[in-house]
Amino acid sequence: MVKNEVDLQILDLLGPKMADDLNAANVKKPKDISQKSSSGNVSMVEENDRKVIEETSVGELMKRTLNFHKPGENYKTEGYVITPMTMQLMKKHLERTGGKVLTRFPPEPNGLLHIGHAKAININFGYAQANGGLCCLRYDDTNPEKEEEEFVRSIRDMVDWLGYKPFKITHASDNFDQLYAWAVDLIHRGHAYVCHQQADEMKGFNPPPSPWRERPIAESLKLFDDMRNGLIDEGQATLRMKVTLEEGKVDPVAYRIKFSHHHQTGDKWCIYPTYDFTHCLCDSIEDITHSLCTKEFQNRRSSYYWLCNALDVYCPVQWEYGRLNMNYGVISKRKIARLISEKLVKSYDDPRLYTLTALRRRGFPAAAINNFVLKLGVTGAQIVVDPQMVEACVRDELNLSAPRIMAVLEPLKVTLTNLPFRYQEVDVSNFPADLSKGTHKTMLEATLYIERSDFREVGDKDFRRLTPHQPVGLTNVGYVVTVTKVLKDGTGVVTELIGTALPLDQTAKPKAFIHWVSQPIQCEVRLYEKLFFHKNPEDLREVPNGWITDVNKVISVILS
Repeated sequence: MVKNEVDLQILDLLGPKMADDLNAANVKKPKDISQKSSSGNVSMVEENDRKVIEETSVGELMKRTLNFHKPGENYKTEGYVITPMTMQLMKKHLERTGGKVLTRFPPEPNGLLHIGHAKAININFGYAQANGGLCCLRYDDTNPEKEEEEFVRSIRDMVDWLGYKPFKITHASDNFDQLYAWAVDLIHRGHAYVCHQQADEMKGFNPPPSPWRERPIAESLKLFDDMRNGLIDEGQATLRMKVTLEEGKVDPVAYRIKFSHHHQTGDKWCIYPTYDFTHCLCDSIEDITHSLCTKEFQNRRSSYYWLCNALDVYCPVQWEYGRLNMNYGVISKRKIARLISEKLVKSYDDPRLYTLTALRRRGFPAAAINNFVLKLGVTGAQIVVDPQMVEACVRDELNLSAPRIMAVLEPLKVTLTNLPFRYQEVDVSNFPADLSKGTHKTMLEATLYIERSDFREVGDKDFRRLTPHQPVGLTNVGYVVTVTKVLKDGTGVVTELIGTALPLDQTAKPKAFIHWVSQPIQCEVRLYEKLFFHKNPEDLREVPNGWITDVNKVISVILS
């Protein structure tokens, strides 16, 4: 137990062992450092033989850098518990799976997925793909009070959007009959008992011990049957397991009474298993080889192994990775649901949120989300990221996939008095960085519009754009504009600029080029503010009154 605890502390600090850690004595350090490739992916160039290794997915990165066990070699993992049944169960497991890597993405259908789930999707599906394995989508639907069919549909939609296809879709509720049978078996083995302590009495890390812990097996079997048949009121009994978690929590609950309709099983059940009981056993049923989860479940690892071994069923290996958090946001389905219920945001697709539906609505490409996760890497450390990092990944992807057009958000009218033509068609590159991707036509005429912020009546040495004394170039055309007159309304606001335009080869090169539009199409543009004022709204040192008080209620500025 001491060694396991030390292992956990080391893992918490450093993350999983890397292959390079194990082979450091035999491997010469490459002279070149990791560098960014033109595609935005992480690449490494080895000086000795110029062999290029490029990660195109999180799975490939994990395959190369993390020292995960091979299928069937679970017992070689540090901390894995070996019993007299282990090798026999492992042999049968390999016969069923053929030695394939099997992973799963197991969301609860009690809300929509957020950017942290995008990391989990990439890790679980990506690792299986990189190793020629399979990943299933499993809905962890054990809490009927909070689950909705809308969430089930949306989760599948987001997995598809990110480009992954589960080899099968399952539900924890598919296994309710088997889970109940195993719960009865656990009582028979003396590892579980029915308890009548209230939820408040079991909270915290030093609750009073249950006076029913040593009740006779036959009595617990009878009471558990009564729970199953609806003869005991909700909250008056639970089934608890005789195990202590790493964090010190004693005897976690395995089953509780809930008289609630279930979206899959209807009203067949009035008792439902908890995460601690369900998760490892569903992994076992599905022959999962690598149970990959975020760091907050590390303190459940011992109960995960204990429960599988207590029932003499195949035991997968649990690996933890660091959770992803975003500055100026909250990454918690519970907190996002509270924002919606208190009408601080309109819905799950509010563009200020970091739900995947919100990011898609903002126009974030799926490839940009996947590349963002790739750049984060996979370690055991929690990661907190500024929004600028994911936005940079979006720009990188849009530069490759979105044809470039010009738009002006706050237009200022410019009239050119000396153009030798009424209008002129201009060929504009669809992708300025790749001229091979073609062009599109735009119109240049005497009346055009520039961004209001691109003009100042009085400039300074740092302002490189248009002033009455400083010309500026028009991007995509070979003309330089000079202001000859500034028109204003009665309040002194500039309403129009009068000027001239000369070809580039007839005047000095300007300090800057600005975008513009002629014959514009009007549209509506929404400029959204950050959702929270503070970088870390959940930090009580920054927001003493709690994160919910830090919400910026200025939703957006609408331009049309």
